[in-house]
Amino acid sequence: MVIRVSEIPEEGIQIEGVSAFPEPFQDRSWRLEDLELAVSKEGDTVFVDGRLEARMPQVCSRCLEPYEARVEADVHTRFVPSPGRGEERELGVDDLESDVYDHDQIDLDALLETEAALGLPMKPLCREDCKGLCPSCGVNRNAVACACAPVTSDPRWAALKTLADRLHR
Repeated sequence: MVIRVSEIPEEGIQIEGVSAFPEPFQDRSWRLEDLELAVSKEGDTVFVDGRLEARMPQVCSRCLEPYEARVEADVHTRFVPSPGRGEERELGVDDLESDVYDHDQIDLDALLETEAALGLPMKPLCREDCKGLCPSCGVNRNAVACACAPVTSDPRWAALKTLADRLHR
């Protein structure tokens, strides 16, 4: 959904539900499930506030099984007009938290995709207590009880382990 800044009414725009965004994400496996946005304008500056809920397929970083991550993200974005080409402008503190728009248009699909991607976990886990893969035999310890002996530490790290033990006493 692309909105024209000059067409934003004084009272702003309220968007609820996902029907206004039939395909907001480039990756079609991502699904937008819920959305509330308020678009308002003060002069040339446009504010977009609200929240979104989305689901995206991920791979667990411990057991390597696919799962679907649920993202809930708050949206608080300020858009300012893009400076003209060749125009120099010193950035202020507020400018570092702003986005820009060109040709009187703001692409809300791109904003939703960015906010959803930023809401993904840095270390995706299928569940908090995921046991991961056995480092010896590689079996998924969530699905199969592994009888492998615990992995002993690498003897090359013994000096550092001794130091860590001394520091934690």
